[in-house]
Amino acid sequence: MEKHPINDLMEVTMEKMREMVDSNTIVGQPITTPDGVTLIPVSRLSFGFGSGGGDYHTKHTAGKDADFAGGSGAGVDIAPVAFLVVKDGFVRVLPVAVPPASTVDRIIDMAPDIMDKVDKFINRNKENAGE
Repeated sequence: MEKHPINDLMEVTMEKMREMVDSNTIVGQPITTPDGVTLIPVSRLSFGFGSGGGDYHTKHTAGKDADFAGGSGAGVDIAPVAFLVVKDGFVRVLPVAVPPASTVDRIIDMAPDIMDKVDKFINRNKENAGE
C-alpha cells in the first residue's frame, strides 16, 4: 500500500502536538517557596487537530500521479485549574477561580446565594406571621 501525502501532514501535526503537550503540562513542576511550602500547578488541557487535502488531475498530469494539495492545523488550550499546596506533610487543593465569562455565567454562579436569601426571607415571614 502506497503512503499518501495526507499521512505525512497528519504525522507532522501530531508530532508537533506531542512536543507541545507532555505530562508536565497537566501537573506542573513543583515550586518550593523559601518557607518550605510546595506548590504544584494543575491545569486542564484541551486540544484538537484537523487535516485535509485532495488529489487533482489536470491535463498536465495525464498519465502521471495527481497533484496533491492539503493542509493541517492544530489548537491547544491550557487553563489553570488548581494548585496542590503541600506544607508540613499536609496537602490542600487551592482552586483557581476563573471569572465568569458572561452574564448568564454570573447568574448561575449567584443562584445558590439567591436561593439561600429567598429561603431565609420566606422563613422569617413565616415566623413573623406565626407570632
